[in-house]
Amino acid sequence: MVRPAAPVLLLCGYYGEHNLGDDALLQVLVSSLPQPQQLLITARDPAPVLALAPSAQTVNRRSLRCCLRAALRADVLVLGGGSLLQDSTSFSSLVYYLLLMTVARLGGAEVVLWGQGLGPLRRRISRLLVRMVLPFCKAASWRDQRSFDWAQRWAPKLPMVLAADPVWQMPARPWLGGDAIVLSWRPTPLLNDQEWEVLLKALDLLSAELKAPVIWLAFHEHQDGPLLDQLWNRGLMPTRLRERSTTQAAKSLDAVFTTVDQARLVLPMRLHALILARLGGSPMVALSYDPKVEAAAVEADVPFVRLSELPGVDELLGLWRSALDQPADVQSVERLRCLASGHASVLEATVQR
Repeated sequence: MVRPAAPVLLLCGYYGEHNLGDDALLQVLVSSLPQPQQLLITARDPAPVLALAPSAQTVNRRSLRCCLRAALRADVLVLGGGSLLQDSTSFSSLVYYLLLMTVARLGGAEVVLWGQGLGPLRRRISRLLVRMVLPFCKAASWRDQRSFDWAQRWAPKLPMVLAADPVWQMPARPWLGGDAIVLSWRPTPLLNDQEWEVLLKALDLLSAELKAPVIWLAFHEHQDGPLLDQLWNRGLMPTRLRERSTTQAAKSLDAVFTTVDQARLVLPMRLHALILARLGGSPMVALSYDPKVEAAAVEADVPFVRLSELPGVDELLGLWRSALDQPADVQSVERLRCLASGHASVLEATVQR
């Protein structure tokens, strides 16, 4: 088959699943690509993807057959952002991405890992498979030191860079100040009913003290959107807090900035909620359900608590009060924006006419 003049790029990720963090990654990735190129993008729902890349064609990411056909058509396969090479979601998810990488390489395409986190890999077979497939790649960029170190051990000849999460490249803006408490909380097995009650009691006391509305910003519409009602229906939430609370689905990145601009305090669990709110200068304390959230909090000078070591109500209140109305340091944010630009180098080196 005669290849077209412009290379065919297959961008593969958790796109079109109504998770705003992945939409942010895709927006940064598309804006970083050299021109010209033809884009194929894996997506569950094409609409939000085509809003970001109107000239692209979408491929049903939940159809392995369609994705394998696209991998054979591509000149370059880019695994774009997130932690795709992990087995905590499911072992089949890991196999899906490794199979796409292998088939693309057998079809003559270059394989690029962009803005990736590596792991968790809890199964021995998972680690073995990743070690086997990593050397197939042309280049890789990693978003955290742990992933970079693993990749260096497992594929020492693979050209790679370490940079801050790609979403840090999005424009920063000054914090305007507000009166709300904004949450980006998600369901998590790390919290039992008693621990949820601790979080909710502290939140109730703080919101009552400040007379503040509480906005539950759902970054993943299907996972996070029902959380407020679920906690209320389980009898875990004080009535006073329920009356102050509203759920707001994050439909766009601009909507996120508009919401966090209203905040005296942001309490994110979601990684990209942390990053986007910090780009907006917001005061915050992170709640870490995963090492990637903790790593980003440390990197951005954001205080945090681990959900696996949840403190009591008084300690949470003290930490949250100390962060109120304390905007992000502008120089710290700009440093991270500069560090994040390193991901572009792997695209410049491999995606060319």
